[in-house]
Amino acid sequence: MNKAQFIAYLAPHFGDSKKEAARAVDVVFDSIVRNISKGEDVMVNDFGKFKKVDRAARKGRNPFTGETIQIKASKKVRFLPAKALKEVISGARKLEAAPKPPVKVVAAKPVKKVAAKKPAKKAAKKVVRKPAKKAAKKVAKRK
Repeated sequence: MNKAQFIAYLAPHFGDSKKEAARAVDVVFDSIVRNISKGEDVMVNDFGKFKKVDRAARKGRNPFTGETIQIKASKKVRFLPAKALKEVISGARKLEAAPKPPVKVVAAKPVKKVAAKKPAKKAAKKVVRKPAKKAAKKVAKRK
């Protein structure tokens, strides 16, 4: 599931507004990123923990040449799944039913009274007369 699919999945919970769902997703991800960048851990109960980890400098190998290279120290994000998430993934615990979107309340529309229609007048048959030139040609062909 990518971000657009995630937003579409959440939209019914926001009154079918993809714009509101997108805003909620953006706010959640932004708050996670900001707190991790500060060095704080972000823990979501029954889901997991996002944690900033410092990786020390180390030696590695270039896979093409086999040459030994020095890899710089870096900072990474590590996700540690919660026990409840691990149990659901392994099948040891069943997932609860997904929350249902709120029921839409549709206001009843007032019924318009339709005035009785008067019977339509019969249209008089129109006599279409052909122009004189065409009529003269047809008469000439008949003869």
